[in-house]
Amino acid sequence: MDLRKIKKLIDLLEESNLSEIEIKEGEESVRLSRAPVGPPPPAAAPSMIAVPRTEPVMPMQSPVQAATGGRAAPGDAADAGPDLPEGHVVASPMVGTYYASPAPDKPAFVAVGQAVAVGDTLGIVEAMKMFNPIEADQAGTVVAILCENGQPVEFDQPLFVIG
Repeated sequence: MDLRKIKKLIDLLEESNLSEIEIKEGEESVRLSRAPVGPPPPAAAPSMIAVPRTEPVMPMQSPVQAATGGRAAPGDAADAGPDLPEGHVVASPMVGTYYASPAPDKPAFVAVGQAVAVGDTLGIVEAMKMFNPIEADQAGTVVAILCENGQPVEFDQPLFVIG
């Protein structure tokens, strides 16, 4: 991929409200991501990265997850709503559309009562034609799925409760 194209992508990312862009041309791919605004995560990271990559994408963290090391903030389950069951709340890292399965004709990633491990895909949030996996950041059992397939979701909206 041409360096001029990468510079144009960086300019596009800076001018937009996006936090991440990934472009694939043939077998080459470039992923640009912006560090979240707010308290810095435990490990200092550059504010913008442009790296051709061949390894899998690391899951995105919401600013709350980054600030708390991947754990839900204290009182997340209580603050999210009175009808949430007890457990670890997994929230949407972005505004978008929630999908429960990888394709309309495929089964859902998880169901209530299913055991999950750290890194298991729970669902997908689509934002601007980019499909972002929502991964379990804690092992346990899915206690509740708080949104329906195809439903619009907001930033930091509770999506799952893991017990």
